[in-house]
Amino acid sequence: MNQQARMPLDFYMNVLISDDRMTAKLQILHEDAEFSCTVDELEMFLRQNGVRFGIHMETLAQIARESRKFIFNQVTVASGLPPVDGEDGSIRYLFEQKNEKRPLELEGGRVDFKEVANLNNVKKGQLIAERIPATSGQDGRTVTGEPVSARKGREARLKPGKNVVIDAEQMKLYAAIDGLVTFTERDKINVFPVYEVNGDVDYSTGNIDFVGNVVIRGNVLSGFRVRAVGDIRIIGGVEAAEVISDGSIEITAGIMGTGKGLVKAAKNVKCSFIQEGNVEAGENITVTQSIMHSNIRAGKSVECMGAKGLIVGGLIQAGEQIRARIIGNSTSTATVLEVGVLPELRNEMALLRTRLRDVSGNADKTGKALRLLDQMAASGQLTPDKAAIRSRLTMTQTQLNQEMSDIRERILEIEKSLEDTSNARVEVTNTIFSGCKIVIGRYTRFVKDTTSRVTFRMLDGEIAMISAI
Repeated sequence: MNQQARMPLDFYMNVLISDDRMTAKLQILHEDAEFSCTVDELEMFLRQNGVRFGIHMETLAQIARESRKFIFNQVTVASGLPPVDGEDGSIRYLFEQKNEKRPLELEGGRVDFKEVANLNNVKKGQLIAERIPATSGQDGRTVTGEPVSARKGREARLKPGKNVVIDAEQMKLYAAIDGLVTFTERDKINVFPVYEVNGDVDYSTGNIDFVGNVVIRGNVLSGFRVRAVGDIRIIGGVEAAEVISDGSIEITAGIMGTGKGLVKAAKNVKCSFIQEGNVEAGENITVTQSIMHSNIRAGKSVECMGAKGLIVGGLIQAGEQIRARIIGNSTSTATVLEVGVLPELRNEMALLRTRLRDVSGNADKTGKALRLLDQMAASGQLTPDKAAIRSRLTMTQTQLNQEMSDIRERILEIEKSLEDTSNARVEVTNTIFSGCKIVIGRYTRFVKDTTSRVTFRMLDGEIAMISAI
């Protein structure tokens, strides 16, 4: 063929580069008897049109050999290299995380409460957790030759609480005393000593206020108070008493509050039943049998999924979801279930923002003082006492920066929960009766007819009732 009689390649074809520049396609618009091309010509044509990376040479060879097969088609002739994002860091726990023993359910709904929860014992100096660093990932490249940055994995952070020691590199966490590993709010890791009561909390023991974990091998009687910085385990029941923990609370029997008293945990509450009780948890409330005529509030979820799995009467609030087998009863007892935003989060948000302003102001003042001392050091005018001040201010600045980071992280968590009701739902695996009220965010729906196996959640701006398949 006469190459001189052939029109330039851009007469016969064009190059299409995707919006993300990760793919280039060649489109042959038409050809004539004089058309022919070589692999080198096609490669040069691509480069002239900005394609400089990831060219598929085998595909170009096929087009050069049999161009008529590709006419009017868009053929991928170059592919970019997608970035590989880094993996997020994590925390590895090195103590033995024992499985908690659950009460054994017997016939007729009875429960055997003889089993005691296992606890996570550690020794002084024992390594209890270590941080696994995030990875950087691998950058990619577009077909036009530009680099595409990979997302670096998000670093995890050890959150030391009481009686633990963290190394200088913030990588390892050790127990400072013999005791029990306990997680408190926002996953702080603590090691607490244990206080045990071999019997009921009554006039013989008085009220309990302990900076550690509390184990009670009996009941907590009406009018008494148990307060613990760590977890509380009660091998019995709770009457109209006050039981408050900065960790979690587990009650092998149940709560009979007669409308009085309070059971409140910063993390989780587990028990068999709640009758006329007031129960609050920062995270989850798990009940195996029934919740009757009670006021319940959980930051994340309320679950009542045991053999009975009954919720009837009262007010049940959860930040994310409520799950039960049966809700309400045949006499249409008023039962209110609210999921979505909890009011205390708004109060916490206001306090956090005030604290952030204060900490930020202190950080600015500290930064100015440090810059002045740095200038003195650079000019050789830093005296020993000023050097000591500089060292203390550097440590203070690090602490203030860390506190600001923690506050901002918590504010983001709350903002997300305030804005997002997509995870808010009420799930009923058996029956929900008329007389129940469902509230999601600022929307309300009354249940007019008894219904089985449904989930209530927000859909297209209203509370939808979705039947289970």
